[in-house]
Amino acid sequence: MQCTKAIIPVAGWGTRRLPVTKTIEKCMLPLGNRPVVDYAVQDCIAAGIRDIYFVVSEQSTQIRDFYRSNVDLNNYLRRNGKADLLPLIAPPKVNLHYMVQSSYGKYGTAIPVSLVVPQLDPGEPVVVLMGDDCVYNADGTSEVARLIEAAGEDRSAILGVHMPPDQLSRYGVLDVADDGRLRGVVEKPAPGEAPSEMINVSKYVLSYDLLQRIAAHADRDDVAGEYYITDPFNGYLAAGGHMAVVPTKGHYLDTGTLETWVAANNWLLEHQG
Repeated sequence: MQCTKAIIPVAGWGTRRLPVTKTIEKCMLPLGNRPVVDYAVQDCIAAGIRDIYFVVSEQSTQIRDFYRSNVDLNNYLRRNGKADLLPLIAPPKVNLHYMVQSSYGKYGTAIPVSLVVPQLDPGEPVVVLMGDDCVYNADGTSEVARLIEAAGEDRSAILGVHMPPDQLSRYGVLDVADDGRLRGVVEKPAPGEAPSEMINVSKYVLSYDLLQRIAAHADRDDVAGEYYITDPFNGYLAAGGHMAVVPTKGHYLDTGTLETWVAANNWLLEHQG
């Protein structure tokens, strides 16, 4: 079945970026002259995605405001000879949906995905992208399109980003078989014990079978702490599930901390066409 839907979780409080995230949603922090989440949205659109499900908090308003039409601003630009700016603020040509995740319930990357699973048709795969980082391609090509192509029919795919060996212990590192399939994700390995130099940046195409496993995991009540989306991967892979590892062709930009956000903006200003 063709992959035409995407999930972008954006419900987090952004505590690593307080106090600014008290009033600005983390996904709406600027990367260049656009909110960081818009890079994920534009990547999805370039790949032919037709429906995007944002999983938001109860307090979220800014992402809706950004993607809806602003009639007053449109009229102002026309009246003042600035109609050439209208394409910059036009709503994207894609169906946008908003699912609310409780701030007081279960948490972790599996939860927002599980909230959207009931909206999918049986057998339907879905793209999942986190909303607070991106992969920038100066040539306009789409990482999502590469993921969809690699997943093929009834399979999954995961994007891998190369990282220097001295930084691998901060991330989930991909264990990759010789044929390019994922064997597992090793979380924050000790120095010298990483199975590869490819890290997980939470950008996937997930098959319907794997989505069902994620939903079942999120429904459990015996999990202590976070419900990680990667926890059901092992069962899926052990049962013969196929997850292709797709090395990124673009430049990974992380905006999760003040330091990485500043570095990402500096890099973008230097390299953006």
